[in-house]
Amino acid sequence: MSEAAFDEVIHAPNRLQICSLLATVDAMEFSVVRQALNVSDSVLSKHVKVLQAAGYATVTKVRGSSYPRTWLALTTEGRQALAGHIAELRRIVEMAEADQ
Repeated sequence: MSEAAFDEVIHAPNRLQICSLLATVDAMEFSVVRQALNVSDSVLSKHVKVLQAAGYATVTKVRGSSYPRTWLALTTEGRQALAGHIAELRRIVEMAEADQ
């Protein structure tokens, strides 16, 4: 299990959603992620670049029969960072719930 740690790279709402989607699969097509988040190509690209720079995501372009497809995936480091971030969010929520 990953150590609980708040991760500012992942915490941005769109990046958290991207990581959460990618955590459920080996890889997901760019267009599927874009539709799930209901954002433009440019918005998704910007967030994916941040995740790539942190070493959390990879981008693979595959030549299809009709057009190239772009696939996104979380790296092992990205999966560990997401698990740690989620663990920290749970810890924070538990503190809040204990005070109620």
